[in-house]
Amino acid sequence: MSKRCALTGMGPRAGRHVSHAKNRRPRWFRPNLQKRLVTIDGVTQRVWISTRAMRTLEKQAKG
Repeated sequence: MSKRCALTGMGPRAGRHVSHAKNRRPRWFRPNLQKRLVTIDGVTQRVWISTRAMRTLEKQAKG
């Protein structure tokens, strides 16, 4: 898995954990990827897409 959304290109981003004592240490914010069947250019493919992209596709399908 490439850890990148096939539709939006969303991937992991670097950030920091910040504790109550304001100690900082590095962390990764990873996108919530789900494997879904999507029709791209008339071809149905199983791809990894983010849940945000899934919501956008559902909204476009409704009208």
